[in-house]
Amino acid sequence: MQPPRRVLWSLYFCCFASLVSMRLCDSMLPFLSSGLGIDSKQSALAISMFALGYGLMQIFFGPAGDRYGKLRVIAVATLAGTIGNVGAALSLSAGQLVAARILSGAAVAGIVPLTMAWIGDQVSYGRRQEVLAKLLGATVFGTIVGQWAGGAIPAVGNWRSTFLLMAAIFLVAGTITALQSTKKFVESGKAQGSFFDNVRTVLALPWARLVLLITLIEGALVYSALAFIPTHLHSAFGLPMYQTGLIVGLYGLGGLAYSRVAGVLLRHMSELQFPILGGLLLMSALLTLGLSRHWAFALPACFLGGFGFYALHNTLQLNATQMAPACRGTAVSLFSCFLFFGQTIGISVAAVVIQVFSTDAFFVCAGIGLLATAGVFSTLLHRKETCPVSSVDV
Repeated sequence: MQPPRRVLWSLYFCCFASLVSMRLCDSMLPFLSSGLGIDSKQSALAISMFALGYGLMQIFFGPAGDRYGKLRVIAVATLAGTIGNVGAALSLSAGQLVAARILSGAAVAGIVPLTMAWIGDQVSYGRRQEVLAKLLGATVFGTIVGQWAGGAIPAVGNWRSTFLLMAAIFLVAGTITALQSTKKFVESGKAQGSFFDNVRTVLALPWARLVLLITLIEGALVYSALAFIPTHLHSAFGLPMYQTGLIVGLYGLGGLAYSRVAGVLLRHMSELQFPILGGLLLMSALLTLGLSRHWAFALPACFLGGFGFYALHNTLQLNATQMAPACRGTAVSLFSCFLFFGQTIGISVAAVVIQVFSTDAFFVCAGIGLLATAGVFSTLLHRKETCPVSSVDV
């Protein structure tokens, strides 16, 4: 079972646009501050409020995709992203910009999770991990382009033109996907229950609870470590922040490399081995960052860390698409919620640990914790293959 490539590519395009929009303001904050006459704290709300809208709307898009059709809802969400970016381009005050970014985050929240769920409906389990790896490639590339474009385009034009270009990308991607959504595709999970009914259905499954718990831990450890790498390189080695940003960019390139070779790896490795590979690479990367005494070691560490994270995360994504086929959209939205909440919890805890101890100590602990998490997940996958699902409980 394999959907037409043109449909997959239209969805990859939507996911690419979603991640570009998410990261667009990372490098744009100085331009927003000067353009609107606001301080850095106010301009930073363009990032945090986008994330708030994105996280909160996960609870809406999953059930909507289950009820009305995932491809149709993805198309509508992408077209709504056009409105949010036009609103940002026309903003005359910080309040208007923040409102537009909340709308943008809320609109695009359903794109990546529902794309994962749709792939789960259309692609056989044996081929699904490779297709999801290509989806990862689109999202990682979107992250890289967003961080670059947010600084480069305003430098040669202005920040309003950046949002207008983003709006045009959403309009094209949404229109293409809307045209594809008129075709007949069999989608599982045409759930008719309420959101809370669907959530209870997912959480009643032992395997779903385990996947969500592992995802929460993964998000907490990985994203908290990633958030403090630039600060560590700056404080430990005196590197300017623009250089630390370039070094951390290698993390994204590592993820992009994984997306390109995942198909080859799948021919030589089993599903059980991917979490172990990811855990080993993540631990090696974080131990290198925590214990090395020269900044140059951060270059291979960030690249291998990105490769390792996506090897682990890709396997979690694969299982998220299969943990509750009866309401797959809700299940994958919960997966995104748990990853989002894991990031929030992890960064808060990491800040306390680093204040009491150091970034070195935190990186070492996070690396060991990620290997342990990957090992537990691989063991649970083995038990799932050899035992009835009902026996694998929390």
